[in-house]
Amino acid sequence: MLPTLVLASIAALSLSVLILGWSILSGRDRGQLQAQTNLQRGLVDRSDSAADLALGTKGGQTDGLRLLVRRLTPSHSIRTLDRLLSRAGRPPAWPLHRLLAAKLVIPLILGAMTLAVFSASPGTLVGVVAIVVIVVGYFLPELLLHSRGQERAQKIGLELPDTLDQMTIAVEAGLGFDSAMSRAAKSGTGPLAQELTRTMQDMQVGQSRRKAYEALASRTGVPPLRKFVRAIIQADLYGIAVADVLRTQADELRIKRRQRAEEKAMQIPIKVIFPLMLCILPVLFIVLLGPAAMDIMAAFSS
Repeated sequence: MLPTLVLASIAALSLSVLILGWSILSGRDRGQLQAQTNLQRGLVDRSDSAADLALGTKGGQTDGLRLLVRRLTPSHSIRTLDRLLSRAGRPPAWPLHRLLAAKLVIPLILGAMTLAVFSASPGTLVGVVAIVVIVVGYFLPELLLHSRGQERAQKIGLELPDTLDQMTIAVEAGLGFDSAMSRAAKSGTGPLAQELTRTMQDMQVGQSRRKAYEALASRTGVPPLRKFVRAIIQADLYGIAVADVLRTQADELRIKRRQRAEEKAMQIPIKVIFPLMLCILPVLFIVLLGPAAMDIMAAFSS
């Protein structure tokens, strides 16, 4: 059994070395390099930049480490993390390069710990647990970002009906849709207000309304917000009154929010059954039937 585990470890190590070599030797995406060159054209002196990278000043060492981390991470993992990071609202404490470094460091630490445990008590179960722990450690950043994104999506779904009510009142008072959205973004404090502010900034720098709205729906990934964006795009395309669309969407979202609350309220009795049967009823039976059982046992023993 032990030689089989050793062969499996050697095969996994060889595969890791091959993936590492491929990730180091493979070049970066040409489109990304061209876009980065265009953005830095006329802004960065290449001689100073090369000197900084060589001497390690002005953040050269940090840029080198970030480039190394990107080289060691597959491109599809980088795209997945960037998409999940956008859904999570891009927290300042979780930049992309830090998450990429965590994906490389956490499996190494867990692998060293599980290797020490396996060398102390070798066995098939320990090896399987070690592999599972390493795999979970590798995908831990994705899991954390997915959980953060779900929480943020729920907050956006709860804030959306009230925000649409504010925008409806503003539009009916005579403001345009963009002004109403800007007013709702300034008066709000949650993630939806942040996304609306980002959308207004996209339109201010020259992006079209449709692309800005579609980017809003793509960043958040909230189905009600995506449906609202689709309705606004169609209203703008066919010349439908925006106030009617806002009022209809707000009423529908408010009804759905009430239905979700009623659904959760109806699920409470089912969720209470298992704690009731496992925790409350046994103790209640012991308190009520315990003295009677003791009296019966004493009567039969005498």
